[in-house]
Amino acid sequence: MGIFSRTRDIIAANVTDMLDKAEDPSKLIRMIILEMEETLVEVRASAARTIADQKEMRRHIDKLEQLDADWHEKAQLALSKDREDLAKAALVEKRKAADMADQLKIEIKVLDDALRANEGDIAKLQKKLQEARSRQSSLVNRLESAENRYKIREMYNSEKVHDAFSKFEYLERQVDFAEGRADSMNMGGEPQTLENQIAALESRDEVDDELEAMKAAMNKSSQKGDK
Repeated sequence: MGIFSRTRDIIAANVTDMLDKAEDPSKLIRMIILEMEETLVEVRASAARTIADQKEMRRHIDKLEQLDADWHEKAQLALSKDREDLAKAALVEKRKAADMADQLKIEIKVLDDALRANEGDIAKLQKKLQEARSRQSSLVNRLESAENRYKIREMYNSEKVHDAFSKFEYLERQVDFAEGRADSMNMGGEPQTLENQIAALESRDEVDDELEAMKAAMNKSSQKGDK
């Protein structure tokens, strides 16, 4: 036996409450969807049979109405020949055909009401099924998210990750040592004050001027030798 026993049970069911109380929501939602799909197929099959029955009834009504017309003509013919007894018998058969046609029309009306009910049930079942599938999608996404978080946490706590972090820490210590060694080279030197920096610039200018003078003297001496 399924979760639901009748169409009305499915329509009235609160899927969310059922899943909230379930020990295994993912398994329950699959069962609910399967039950809904099977019920939807059954309701549609029932509607198809009803439509087929109506078509058959309408064909019988057409035949009975034609029979009614035929007996009417026969009654007129018998009466025209002064056979009132035959005319009366023909009218009795005409009445039988008309009554049967009327009864079939009543049955068709009942089936129309059933079809409208089926149509409403199908619409409600489809809405419920859509709701269940949406809940299933949400559950699947939540499950995948939980599994991914677990894998990430497991990966973070693995030995490989710890080894990698240890290597990073070792490299950071090496960089700190190299920077400290470079900084220590400047220790003990004369502080670079503003006056020292300006004096260095002046000394550099004097050296440049002296170098240019020597180059000019050498060029001049070289030109005299050529002459």
